[in-house]
Amino acid sequence: MSSGNDCQPQTLTKPTFGEREAAELVDRVFGLKVSWIRSLPSYDDQNFHVCVSAESADEYVLKITNSEDSQEPDLIEAQTQAMMFLSAEGFPSATPYLTKDGNIMSLESAGTRLGSKKYMVRLLTYLPGTPVAKITTNAQILYEIGRLAASLDKVLLEKFQHPSVKSLHRGQFIWNLANVPLLDQYIYALGQNKYCAVVEQVIEQFKDKVIPKLSSFRACINHGDLNDHNILVDSSSASLENPQYRVSGILDFSDMSYGEQGVSHNHGENWLETLNDNVRGGPGSRGEEVV
Repeated sequence: MSSGNDCQPQTLTKPTFGEREAAELVDRVFGLKVSWIRSLPSYDDQNFHVCVSAESADEYVLKITNSEDSQEPDLIEAQTQAMMFLSAEGFPSATPYLTKDGNIMSLESAGTRLGSKKYMVRLLTYLPGTPVAKITTNAQILYEIGRLAASLDKVLLEKFQHPSVKSLHRGQFIWNLANVPLLDQYIYALGQNKYCAVVEQVIEQFKDKVIPKLSSFRACINHGDLNDHNILVDSSSASLENPQYRVSGILDFSDMSYGEQGVSHNHGENWLETLNDNVRGGPGSRGEEVV
């Protein structure tokens, strides 16, 4: 999920490339011939699973960023550099295949008509695995995910350096949980929903109790959307009754931002608690605490 640097709702233009157009893009921009291609799920952007015609039959994900976010190349570079850094540190993160010009991304037009939208294009290594959302979780994998989340935060905070990092200071980025007060303007969307009063109360409590203390939180770089759809796993055992999983992929760095660890990190932490029947101190939390 992405977009939301401004506190006003944005109109996004999601790419609408067909499979043939996408295959031609891979050839023209990256110099690779496609043997097969298929569409992948996406939210704001457009993704394709690509297998290239080569002896190794390498597989990639062609990621075409929506037109709004494509206007921020420094931000996309920071996200991509973070992915490359994490991969070099041993995390299961995708890395970019360079364009024919030796770049990690390329701004491309959709068609040749006047006024056509431009989209940032990257070709990323394909990460095999199953989204956590599609498996029955157990204590073992929740512990592993908790440890992974904490390790990821720690290594980004202590070791990641790149000139583009400054673009992660995203101001009123709506997905940074430090910006909860910005949600006031969206309350109308709930209409007469029975939870409307609860949401309003939470926002007010955040303003009163958290905002005054933000300066005391440790600043760090947050993934921003480490949930069960953006973590891939595969099974390391043949047992159907007691499968053992390992994390095989971390996806979707488009919500990365610089923020307060005790606040923004809680997005992933709250999701872990939800999977653990909302019990704090469950296996996910224990995994985080060992790092």
